[in-house]
Amino acid sequence: MTNNQPHHDLSGPPTAPPLILGPSIGTSLAVWEPQLPPLTRTHRVLRWDLPGHGGSPAALLPSDGSATIGDLAALVLRLADEQGWERFAYAGVSIGGAVGLHLAAHHPERLTSLAVVCSSARFGDPAAWRERAALVRAEGTEAMVASRPGTWFSHGFAHTPVGAALIEDLRATDRAGYAACCDALAAYDITADLERIAVPTLVVAGRDDPATPPAHARRIADAVPGASLLEVAGAAHLAGVERPEPVTAALLAHLTDSTAQPHDDATARPQNDTPHKDAPSRPQNDTRHDEVPHTHTPHDTTPHTAPSRHAAGMAVRRDVLGNAHVDRAVARTTPFTARFQDFITRYAWGEIWTGDGLDRRTRSCITLTALIAHGHDAELAMHIRAALTNGLTREEIGEVLLQSAIYCGVPAANSAFATAQRVFDEIDAEHVTTRASTTTAPTTTTKVDTASRSDTEK
Repeated sequence: MTNNQPHHDLSGPPTAPPLILGPSIGTSLAVWEPQLPPLTRTHRVLRWDLPGHGGSPAALLPSDGSATIGDLAALVLRLADEQGWERFAYAGVSIGGAVGLHLAAHHPERLTSLAVVCSSARFGDPAAWRERAALVRAEGTEAMVASRPGTWFSHGFAHTPVGAALIEDLRATDRAGYAACCDALAAYDITADLERIAVPTLVVAGRDDPATPPAHARRIADAVPGASLLEVAGAAHLAGVERPEPVTAALLAHLTDSTAQPHDDATARPQNDTPHKDAPSRPQNDTRHDEVPHTHTPHDTTPHTAPSRHAAGMAVRRDVLGNAHVDRAVARTTPFTARFQDFITRYAWGEIWTGDGLDRRTRSCITLTALIAHGHDAELAMHIRAALTNGLTREEIGEVLLQSAIYCGVPAANSAFATAQRVFDEIDAEHVTTRASTTTAPTTTTKVDTASRSDTEK
């Protein structure tokens, strides 16, 4: 490392596709330790430290309050250039994710894919960051130690060895470097540029994150064309540390999809087009009109690339099965089941359920019949709920089950009626509980889906 470069670490096969990992403010490159073993099996991974953090000198950023996220992005590009990487995948946590969004918006030709973990397009009131910068310049990072455990972690994770080590990284952070990163966050707002981002993008949120709540992630995912969104239950701001399994599985699936995409086409420009220096490139098959904002409508079009199939499939999967069910399935994903989760999302939901040939009510009727025929009662329970979501009434579901008695057999239909009645009873009980809770306290009872408890539920 030279004085004009961040401290960094290289792992993985030298000839593997390059991946750069950016940290969160107050942490070091150690924040990516849980993901390192699986990622380095398939990628050449470069982790870097923010200025004044870990082994990086604070002087890499200006100390006069003028630091920007663009300055940090320039440091990343410098590291990539040193490795000879014209293009690379990038993933970042919090401020590291902001760096990734800046790269995707302003240097799209350099990225093959982007993952944004517990980050935002705008990190709140700039004045609050200026105040934090002044506080740390005056008192050091010790002034932040008391408040970070409840922000970074949930469920007492700060008291684990991993959590305690990250708190020590914060204590060791140079005050000037930390304050300069606060200055960069104060000046950062990439909201207007999100719809320009054309690289395959994964957005991850911690369900219990008080610093960048899931609403921040949803705004990014809604604005970036084709972006996928994962909300991780039981995780706060450092979700990849506290709940490494679902975060790692999502990253692996996203990187696999992105690697399969023809990247040269993804950043090609029309030969007769001379873009503005800040204009992003678009895929050649991107037909959205410049005069209207892009709206992702997966059930109206058939996606052709793996990332777009996954994004479209995830959108329909959430529409049909509900966010709570899909979040549980994704949260239980492991490296072992990640490929199966990716498979059903891209093909079952991203190709079949997104087709225009049948409406969702009809697809639900067909799905119920097939599940009855094969005796898949757990899946049947899940899809009875889905059929209600898709507009079938209980009476119409009963007609489907009755029809199945003729063609699938009376015993199969008998079991199906029992399953359907159990689901209806559960739904009625949930509604009673919800009504009772809203009349006794200003809280909302979350519906419980007991239809399927499989780690590989669809």
